[in-house]
Amino acid sequence: MSDINPRRAHELGMGRPISRRDFFDGVAMAAGVAALGAAAGCGPSSGEPGVIGTPELQVPTDVKFPPTLTGLQGNTPQALSVPHALRDDRFWEYAGTPEFTGENYDLVVVGGGISGVSAAFEWLRTNPGGRILILDNHDEIGGHARRNEFTPQARKGPLIGYGGSQSIEAPSVWTPEGKNLLQQLSVKVEKFEKYFDQKLYTNLKMYDSVMCDRETFPVERLVKYTPGIKAEEWIAQLPVAEQAKKDLLRLYKNPPDWFPGMPQAEKERRLADLTYSRFLLEVCKVHPDAELFLRTQSSDEWAYSTQAFGAIDAWGSAEEWEYPGFQGLKLDAGKPSKFNSPSMIKEWDADDAYIYHFPEGNQALVRMMVGRMIPGFASATDMDGITTASFDYGKLDLPSNRVRFRLSSPVVTASNDGDPDTATTATVGYFDGHQIRTVRAGAVVMACWNMVIPYLVPSLPPAQKQAMHQAVKMPLLYAMVQLRNWEAWRKVGINHTRWTGAYWCVSELDYPVSMPGYECPKDPSQPINVHMIATPCVSAMGPSEGAIAGRHNLLKTDFSFFEYTIRDQLARLLGAGGFDPGKDIEAITVNRWGHGYAPEYCRPWNAFYPEGPFPAETARRRHGRIAIANSDSIPAAYADAAITAAHRAVAELST
Repeated sequence: MSDINPRRAHELGMGRPISRRDFFDGVAMAAGVAALGAAAGCGPSSGEPGVIGTPELQVPTDVKFPPTLTGLQGNTPQALSVPHALRDDRFWEYAGTPEFTGENYDLVVVGGGISGVSAAFEWLRTNPGGRILILDNHDEIGGHARRNEFTPQARKGPLIGYGGSQSIEAPSVWTPEGKNLLQQLSVKVEKFEKYFDQKLYTNLKMYDSVMCDRETFPVERLVKYTPGIKAEEWIAQLPVAEQAKKDLLRLYKNPPDWFPGMPQAEKERRLADLTYSRFLLEVCKVHPDAELFLRTQSSDEWAYSTQAFGAIDAWGSAEEWEYPGFQGLKLDAGKPSKFNSPSMIKEWDADDAYIYHFPEGNQALVRMMVGRMIPGFASATDMDGITTASFDYGKLDLPSNRVRFRLSSPVVTASNDGDPDTATTATVGYFDGHQIRTVRAGAVVMACWNMVIPYLVPSLPPAQKQAMHQAVKMPLLYAMVQLRNWEAWRKVGINHTRWTGAYWCVSELDYPVSMPGYECPKDPSQPINVHMIATPCVSAMGPSEGAIAGRHNLLKTDFSFFEYTIRDQLARLLGAGGFDPGKDIEAITVNRWGHGYAPEYCRPWNAFYPEGPFPAETARRRHGRIAIANSDSIPAAYADAAITAAHRAVAELST
């Protein structure tokens, strides 16, 4: 891209060898539907070394374990080419005649993420003798719940990170279906109170921080939130206008009642009609630098900035220092507003620490379920053994399995066999990289994105299709950067940084969680993973329109830009600690989720909320022998939401 400075790129070490960097370039891999052959030994009958890449770029590889793949992962061109061809009406012209495989299943699940695998797991629980096929367009199980794994030379054993669904967030208020699944898997979340070292970084005098970056302000400056620091002290360090400093201090220390004499209900309604940025600029009338400083506060959690984040949810956020300015309103913090988003209402009284996290994130839950359904896939399926277990992807799709998991197999059609009101079976077609193959199913669960389902099930009623198209997912990038050590982080005295306007909005050392047989890095001389987050949404356009614009930009961005910006930002952040991106960065995995977070209903963008009616209720209606799962159908971007959607879909098909 034009934003890459060749001289700067050389200084950052772009020319030095790095794990599989060039081969996984996002542009080089975009070769269309012909690229969808089985990859990394993950095809239907795999178990032997395979090939990765387009026909022009096929390179032999002995990689059999997708988490070890670096470079561009997630929604890769291979995974998206068929869905995009269907969307653009380019697929069927060249697809050829479907061929029936002769396979018959009790259930076919479309989508192998948390929701899809949970649907299969629940179906098998209620129908122990059932035969199930799970189909997914990616080369890995778990969907957005993806594991990233590195093998540093200076470490005994792998270094494991997460490339998607992070944590069991607020387990005390998980849905009943989510809690039941954890119980079935014998996941005792209280163990994380021992496994997660909550004092590791603070004991090393490493703290949270904000980088007032050169993309936002004339002078770039890192400001640390050291223990006991007063607002006056850190605000004085900010490279913002003097009036902005005064305005920020007022917001944090003594904001007035911006709506004097107004009843609480009306105050809440006024906040519901504003974004947090508009609240700051139009109501609080702060200097523009103050709004710019706070703009990315919401980015990592919501995948959009405060230009889209609602003021009512900013008020309702647990940490007042994150979104200052509301204390003077004297709103009752003992209960949420009806205008708060559903997840905020759900977690209002939850006080769970953010520690319930497997090293690989929630893919651990997926691996436990798959391991219990498919013999021989996992050497261990319990909480304490799943992270260090061995996995045989060659076992996923054996004809002898009651449950089969078929990767790199994008579904292209799902239809009832006859009238939806009377049909007893359905047919599902997928593309195996060469032609369309079909299977027969007694029931089908669509656990893929709502946005794609109308192209796969064209017989859906128009109102249902329209409702599905309203579920516009938020684009998201999760990068895992494996460093040879983290001495520079310790010297600078930080473990987490929010950027005010650079491409990556968060840079942080990985969560310090150890499991039996796996120890997180505890000495700064050891290799470690750095987690970086980018949120491409053009927030000023609003969540939906901004997500579409951001996704279009994201899909045109190649891996070299991601690598350049990662190296550049880490060099700027850690240069004072002696960080050398050319030597210290040993591997990079960028997990691209063009279709990332499920969109949650929120104000001010969804005028129908909270009264309804809600598009998701129309979108998730059963269509004959086809039921709808996925987090879009709730909608909420949380693991327990995906699980609950799966249980509902299975229950609908069982009646």
